[in-house]
Amino acid sequence: MKEHDVSTQAQTPAALVIGAGVIGLSTAITLRQHGWRVTVAAADSGPGIVSTVAGALWEWPPSVCGRHHDETLLEQSKSWAMVSYRQFQHLATHPEHTGVHLRPAVSYFHRPVDEQPLELAKMHEVAAHVPGFAHDPGLIDRHGINPRAGVLDAYQYTAPMVDTDRYNAWLRDQALATGVRLVPRRITGDLRDHESALLTEFDADVIVNCSGLGARELAGDTTLSPHRGALLWLRNDGTSMPRITTAHALANDPSSPQQDMVFIVPRGQDRLLVGGIVEDGTWNTDLTPDNYPPVRDMLRRCQEFLPALADAELDTDDPVRVGLRPFRRDNVRLETEAGTRIVHNYGHGGAGVTLSWGCADDATQLAHQLVGNTTAPAA
Repeated sequence: MKEHDVSTQAQTPAALVIGAGVIGLSTAITLRQHGWRVTVAAADSGPGIVSTVAGALWEWPPSVCGRHHDETLLEQSKSWAMVSYRQFQHLATHPEHTGVHLRPAVSYFHRPVDEQPLELAKMHEVAAHVPGFAHDPGLIDRHGINPRAGVLDAYQYTAPMVDTDRYNAWLRDQALATGVRLVPRRITGDLRDHESALLTEFDADVIVNCSGLGARELAGDTTLSPHRGALLWLRNDGTSMPRITTAHALANDPSSPQQDMVFIVPRGQDRLLVGGIVEDGTWNTDLTPDNYPPVRDMLRRCQEFLPALADAELDTDDPVRVGLRPFRRDNVRLETEAGTRIVHNYGHGGAGVTLSWGCADDATQLAHQLVGNTTAPAA
């Protein structure tokens, strides 16, 4: 290496990113775009990671599967979500590569939105910030929703919908193409105890912890818990049922202990996801329609809600995916660890895709502050 190259590298800040899910890879790419040398260490960066299980429907916070109402945290989440939205708008210009599509999404309600202050406030924010908004109870009939479903109100907007298999492969390829180094390595123990050794081993100035549920160990965060989710995959090629090109969502009734969420989302060109469930504190992911009745109930519930699914056929190669959302009682942790060179970026629950690029930007800013710059340089 030439002497000039050594000097340049010495002046370039370096980061160790732990985790290769959507949060870790988005953060690694953003750091790299802002001039950092980046190494990503993860036990797995392939198709089995939890990010590929996600429903990956962009939603204005709070989402249908996570009802945080801490106002300060919600305001941060809204900002992060819009940064991601703008990035997804760009990525959707090449869905064949990125797996990102822009499609209509309809939210349904059992009572008029005007009678629900929290939902009304959310709707006004969606109307102000998100393209394609329309508040119209007529959407219920136009989409063929079963009258017995009891929904009385609805609104729609244009939402990014992400084919997570293709998208995570694109993220990985993009990271490698921009010079990110991926290392197959499981980091264990408390990061504070191993900080110095890790910084030395990976020749890094900063550690960015994007480990999801792994932060229970790495950050000693007992407020993290797994929220098990499952989605059934249906064929959506127009053969057994009309092709569905709009997402449909109905949140759980918070007053009921029953799982009654409706979540219907087109995936790529020829698949449809239906669900879902949110089960706190459960680690087992070995679920099938045969061994776990709530999985069968998801399909029944969605078929009853949207009768067009009556003749739906499961994708026989990949009928069900189960994952553990990294739910944190205090919502996302995006901050530096006092007295260390560690930036935490975890606890996104079921909104990892929605918040990913906004959180990546803020994590990059925090990393720059740790190495003595108050703002990140231009990409």
